[in-house]
Parts: sequence; C-alpha cells; structure tokens
Amino acid sequence: VQPVESGGGSVQAGGSLRLSCTASGYDVNSNCMGWFRQAPGKEREGVASISGNGFTDYGDSLTGRFTISRDYAKNTLYLEMNSLRPEDTAMYFCAARHGAACSLDPAYFNYWGQGTQVTVSS
Repeated sequence: VQPVESGGGSVQAGGSLRLSCTASGYDVNSNCMGWFRQAPGKEREGVASISGNGFTDYGDSLTGRFTISRDYAKNTLYLEMNSLRPEDTAMYFCAARHGAACSLDPAYFNYWGQGTQVTVSS
C-alpha cells in the first residue's frame, strides 16, 4: 500500500489549501486514514484522522481550521486547511492502517506517503 499525497504549496497566512491522498488498490473509505505533519527539528504530529466508520479526530488547536474528508466515488482522502498560519508550515503526510479503528498516534499506522510540503508565509 503506497499512499500518494498532492496539493501542497506555498500560501500566505490566512490562505487555504486542500491536500489529497490516494492509494492504488486500497480502500480509503473503509479503513483508518490519517494526516500527519512534521516541521524541521520537530516530531511528527497527528493532524487529523478518520476511522472506517467515519469518526474524525483532530490535533490540538486544529479543529475548526482543518477538515478531513473522503470522496467515496474517487476513493480519495482530503485535508482542507483554512486560515493557515506560519506555524502550519511542515511536510504533510498521508498514512493508512488496515481496519476501521483509528488514532492520531503515528505509531498506529502501517503505510506512509512521501509527503507534500506546505509553506505558509506571514
């Protein structure tokens, strides 16, 4: 299983971006999926996750600005990011785990994408 992210880029503070994640041959809709980020010199942190049952969870201070969702027809995972701040600058990763149950703990996930860079300037 190889998740593939897209949609990163550079944006000014207050702007928005939408990240996408696909995984060929893998059912994004029925399994646990998550978004994580890692800034230089910092640990990887959980941004958002969605369980196979559709339950969503968000990292601290991200609820209300970030939204995780799935397009069932396209078998694609999204992360909508609004009101972006310079501190949101990081490499963003999509991750997957077999099964419906989910977590924001990176150790919980089996499969990882290569990441997409998000840079927010002030």
